[in-house]
Amino acid sequence: MNLNMFEILGPIALIALITVPLIPVFQKKVDPKNAKFRVWMQVSTFFASLLGIVLISGVTHADEVANAAFQGSTAQGMGFIAAAIAVSASVIGAGYAVGQAAPAAIGAISENSENFGKAMIFVALAEGVAIYGLLIAIQIIGKL
Repeated sequence: MNLNMFEILGPIALIALITVPLIPVFQKKVDPKNAKFRVWMQVSTFFASLLGIVLISGVTHADEVANAAFQGSTAQGMGFIAAAIAVSASVIGAGYAVGQAAPAAIGAISENSENFGKAMIFVALAEGVAIYGLLIAIQIIGKL
């Protein structure tokens, strides 16, 4: 697959377009009056770059996408669905667990600051569930 200069420099330019508004934020030169404008600018440049990437990939690889749409089997599709379910279920479960554990951890820390290590272990264990789901999805996709 040969790439032309537009396919190489186009995404780089779009990424630069997204990151340029963040430079003053990292330099700590943003005031609250200017912050709302920067947020809207960031969101609009993100969607503009997303549209640009879709147009670039749609124009250059339309034939490949049309041919690839008919490849694969039902078993492969079910494998992708299984990977999606593994990730989504684990992320929802981890989100619920963190939502329950984090307030309790904050309460325990506010009563006694020595409980920080013990409390954060439970929050980190809850987030580990999402990572396990992602690992299972990677293994499923690896078998396809």
